Amino acid sequence: MSRITHLAERIVFGSRKIVVFLFVLATLFLGYQSSQMRLDAGFEKNIPLNHEYMQTYMKYRKDFGGANSVLVSVCDKQGNIYNQNFFDTLKNVHDQLFFINGVNRALVVSLFSPSTRFTEIVEGGFAGGPVIPADFNSSSPAALQLVAANVEKANIVGRQVSSDYSCAMVTAQLLELDPQTGEQLDTLKFANELEEKIRNQFSSDSISVHIIGFSKMIGDVADGAKDVLLFFAIALAITAVMVYFFSRNIMLTILPLLCSVIAVVWQLGLLSFMGFGMDPMSILVPFLVFAIGVSHGVQMINAVEKRAVNGSGAKHAAMSAFRTLLVPGGIALLSDTVGFMTLLVIDIGIIRELAITASMGVAVIILTNLILLPVLMSFLKFDSHYVDKFAGKEERSNKFWNMVACCSQKKAAPVILVITTLLFAFGFYQSQNMKIGDLHAGAPALHESSRYNQDTFLITDKYEVTVDYISVLVETSPEACTSYTVMKAIDDFQWKMENVKGVQSTVSLASVAKVVNAGYNEGNVKWQVLPRNQQTLVQAIARIPTSSGLLNGNCSVMPVILFMEDHKAETISRVVDAVKEYRQDYETDDMKFSLASGPVGVMAATNEAVKSAQMPMMAYVFGAVILLCLLSFRSLRATLSVVIPLYVVSVLAQALMTYLEIGLTVSTLPVIALGVGIGVDYGIYILSTMSHRLKHGDTVQAAYLAALKERGSAVLFTGITLAIGVSTWVFSTLKFQMDMGILLTFMFLVNMLGAIIVLPALARLLWYKRNEL
Repeated sequence: MSRITHLAERIVFGSRKIVVFLFVLATLFLGYQSSQMRLDAGFEKNIPLNHEYMQTYMKYRKDFGGANSVLVSVCDKQGNIYNQNFFDTLKNVHDQLFFINGVNRALVVSLFSPSTRFTEIVEGGFAGGPVIPADFNSSSPAALQLVAANVEKANIVGRQVSSDYSCAMVTAQLLELDPQTGEQLDTLKFANELEEKIRNQFSSDSISVHIIGFSKMIGDVADGAKDVLLFFAIALAITAVMVYFFSRNIMLTILPLLCSVIAVVWQLGLLSFMGFGMDPMSILVPFLVFAIGVSHGVQMINAVEKRAVNGSGAKHAAMSAFRTLLVPGGIALLSDTVGFMTLLVIDIGIIRELAITASMGVAVIILTNLILLPVLMSFLKFDSHYVDKFAGKEERSNKFWNMVACCSQKKAAPVILVITTLLFAFGFYQSQNMKIGDLHAGAPALHESSRYNQDTFLITDKYEVTVDYISVLVETSPEACTSYTVMKAIDDFQWKMENVKGVQSTVSLASVAKVVNAGYNEGNVKWQVLPRNQQTLVQAIARIPTSSGLLNGNCSVMPVILFMEDHKAETISRVVDAVKEYRQDYETDDMKFSLASGPVGVMAATNEAVKSAQMPMMAYVFGAVILLCLLSFRSLRATLSVVIPLYVVSVLAQALMTYLEIGLTVSTLPVIALGVGIGVDYGIYILSTMSHRLKHGDTVQAAYLAALKERGSAVLFTGITLAIGVSTWVFSTLKFQMDMGILLTFMFLVNMLGAIIVLPALARLLWYKRNEL
C-alpha cells in the first residue's frame, strides 16, 4: 500500500499544472451537463413494481384504472351547491380537467359526466337518465331542483356530492405516457397545470377549489424542494464560517468549499450525462455530497497545517498530507459509496435512483477532495506569522485532548462501555416499536398545515370516499358474476371487511346488484338480497356497466373496493391482515381474492417492500463497512472498534424515530444507510492513526492521544459542522426533509461522539495487553 501511495504522489504532484488543467476541463464539461439537469418525478418510480400486489395492480389497471388519480373538490363557500354560479364553475372545471394533457379522458367523472346517471322505480318499472340532463339551464330554479332530486336518486351523496351538499367532486385517472410525446408523463408539469388552469382560474370569493392526488402531491413537494437551494446557501455560509474559524486562513477556507462544490457539479453533470433526472425526493443528496466533501477537506487542511507547523513548505506539506490521507480517506469514501449502493437491493425505483445519485457523488469526492484539494493547496504559501498562530492553537487544543484521552483509561473505559450497553439495550427495546409506513394522516412528505394536506382533510371530512382506498380483486372464471355461489362469497367477504376498524365504506358488484334487485321489486328493502335464481341474478347485474369499475368485460374479475379512514401504517396493516385472514374462508380452486389495487394497495406494497428490505439493507451496509475495514486495517479488533459504535448509533436512531413518531418509509429508510455511511468516516480516520501507533508498540492510551492530536480536531469540527448544516432543515416546508434533518443531525453528532468516546473504550478492552497499569 505504501508503494502505491508513493507512486500516486509522484504522478499527481509531478505534473500539478496538468492535473489542475484536466480538472478544469472536466468541471467545465460537467458544469454544462449539470445545467441541463431537470426535475424528474414519476408515479411508477415510487412503487415496488415486482411486489405481488403491484403485479396484480399492473395486470388489471387498464380495466379498473390505476392508483395515479386526481380528485378536484369544488366547494361553495355559502354551503349550498344548488346555485347558478356553482354549477357553471363545476362544468368549467370538468371541461378544463378533461382537456389537460395526460388525463385519461374516458375516466373523467363528475355530475356533468354522461356516465353519472340515476335510476328510479316507477309504476311501469324503471326510469332513469343522466343526473344533469342535456337541456340543463343553471339559471333555472326548476332545473336546479330537478338536479337535486336526481342526485338523491343516483345515490351519489358522499361520493360525487359531499354529505353536507357544500361541494361536488371531479375525478380523473392519469395516463402513464404523454399522448403527445409518447414519453413518460411529466408529473411536475401536470401539477403546475392543475394549479394554473384549475385552482387559480376558478377559485373566487364564493368558490374554493381543493385538489389532491399523487401528481399534485409531487408538485407541491417539488415546489418545497426549491427551498433546498436556500438551505444549501445557508449551509455553505455556516460551513464557510466554521472552516475559517478552524483554519484562520481565507485560502484554506475557500479551497475545501470550492472542491466540495466541484464534487456536487460533477455529480449533477454525470447524472445528466447518463440520462438521469433529479427526483424531488432525492434533491437533498447534493447537499450531503457537499457536506461529505467538506468533512474530508477539513481532514486535509488539518494534515497540511500540522506539517506546516513542523517546518514543511506548502508543497511538501500537501504531498505528505496526500500520502497520509489517501488510504484512510479513500477507504472511508469507498465505505460511503458501497454503503449507499446497498440501497440498490430495495425494489423501489426512487430509492435506487437515490442510491445511484449518492454513490456517484461520494465517488467523485475521492478525486476532488483527495487529489485536487492537496494539489491546489501545494501552490499556497504559509508565512511565519500564520505558522506561529497555528502552533499556538495546537498547544491549546492539546490540553483538551489530554482530558478526552481519559476515555481510554482503566477507570473510565468500563464505565463508558456499561453506559453504552445500557443505551443500546434501551434503544433496541424502543426500536422494536418502530412502525413501517406513514404514522399520520395526509401526505407524509408535507407538513400537516400544508395546503395539500388541508385539502386532503377537507375532502376526507366531507365525502365518504376519498383517495385512500384499496381494491381486493376477485379473480375467477368468465361470466362468474352470474353464479350465486361466487356473488354470495363476494358479498359475505365485503360484509366482514366493512366491519374492520379503519374501513369507512365498501362497494362491490354484489352490493350494487342487491340494490338493483330491490328496484325490480318496488324498492322493497326485503328484496335487497342476491337472488338465487340465475336469470334473476343476470337481470340485476345487467344494469351495472363495466364503466362502473365493478367488473371487467367478461365478468371474470370483480373488485371489492374498501374506502379507508386514512392511510396510517397501522390502519393499512390491520386491513391487509384482515383481507388475508377472511379470504381463506372463501377462496377455491376457481376463485382467488388478490391484493391489491388502488392508492392504499400501492402503499401496502411499498410498506411491505420497505419492511422486507430493512434487515438486508442493514446487513449489506454493515457487511460492506466490515469488509472494507478488514481489508484496510487487517485487524478484527480494529474493525470491531469502528463498527460497534456505528451499530449502537443506528439502533438509537431507530429508537428516536419511534419516540418522534417517524415511520420507516421510502423517505426515511435511506437515512439509516446514509448515517452509517458518513458516520464510519470518523472512526476510520481516528483508528488509522491508532492502528499505526499500536503496530509500533504504543499503548492504547498513547496511541489514542496521538490520534486525537493528529485527527481529533478535524473529526470534532466536521461532526459539529455537518450537524449544524442539516439541523437547519427543521425549518423546511417539507416534512420529510425536516425528519431527515433531525435524524441526520442526531447520527452525525452521536457517531462523532461514538468515535471519540466509545471507540477508545472498546480499544482498551480489545487490546487489553497494551494497556498501562
